[in-house]
Amino acid sequence: MKKIINNPENVVQEMLEGMAAAYPQYVRKLDGFDVMVRADAPVKGKVALVSGGGSGHEPSHAGFVGKGMLDAGVAGAVFTSPTPDQVFEAIKAVDGGAGVLLIIKNYTGDVMNFEMAGEMAEAEGIKVASVVVNDDVAVEDSLYTTGRRGIAGTVFVHKIAGAKAEAGGTLEEVKAVAEKVIANTRSMGMALTPCIVPAAGKPTFTLAEDEMEIGMGIHGEPGTKRTHIMPADELVDHLMEKIVEDLPYKSGDEVAVMINGLGATPLMEQFIMNRRVSQILKEKGIAVYRTFVGEFMTSIEMAGASITLLKLDDELKELLDAQADTPAFRQL
Repeated sequence: MKKIINNPENVVQEMLEGMAAAYPQYVRKLDGFDVMVRADAPVKGKVALVSGGGSGHEPSHAGFVGKGMLDAGVAGAVFTSPTPDQVFEAIKAVDGGAGVLLIIKNYTGDVMNFEMAGEMAEAEGIKVASVVVNDDVAVEDSLYTTGRRGIAGTVFVHKIAGAKAEAGGTLEEVKAVAEKVIANTRSMGMALTPCIVPAAGKPTFTLAEDEMEIGMGIHGEPGTKRTHIMPADELVDHLMEKIVEDLPYKSGDEVAVMINGLGATPLMEQFIMNRRVSQILKEKGIAVYRTFVGEFMTSIEMAGASITLLKLDDELKELLDAQADTPAFRQL
């Protein structure tokens, strides 16, 4: 294992301390908890958004804490759900009196622990609602999941629900727009190499030099198939077929596209993938409204990428275009 770390047991805490030192204008770390909150939290009168999950997916989720997106990002151990206590502390720290929306990726541990924290907060008089993101079309049930997994499409939920909250939406309105994003978001990914969890010290799975895995999860969960490495256009054709089939599109629809690198995929390759995505959408008469290319939800140092499509309407376009100012996403 080659990593720039100290003690593998301390990677999450040291990462968050480094992030807090880099971005004091955006975030601060809660004392005694692996939780990052907005520097100005709690924002009085605004619905607060809390998300999180296991670490190893940076910049998700703490990188999206700031104006127009999240109020708190809760960091579990690497690839491990945060505890209910961590989430509860995050909720209390960011509650500005208008309620708190929990944005949960669909993994059994995340759902259970976030919902438990929500109940703890409600017992203290804080109004809490939650949504569960399940954008991955690859598999229905997986290693840590009942139903579909939540992957990079979650970042669109952060962005759009965050914009609605920033604009003064009520908890019910913010939840409704988050659910609209979830209903219209589809993603699928692939991997060329595994990743190494620092505490484990060995790869999460193995792939031969000439192999790739289609549809694997962001924690290395099994995908739909292993195959010989194929040209980029053929790979994108396969992923896009699954994504587009799953949410019927018609000519004239508008979408936002996200090409998400999983940690070790050069931008060169991500742009080559986007080239084919844009060609396919043009052939289908689907208009690309906005495209985002880069690392939004990684899997430590995995080589691979995912494609996300979000079908847009006028409300979603306006909120997608709204200002956001966070360490990992700036749109001014």
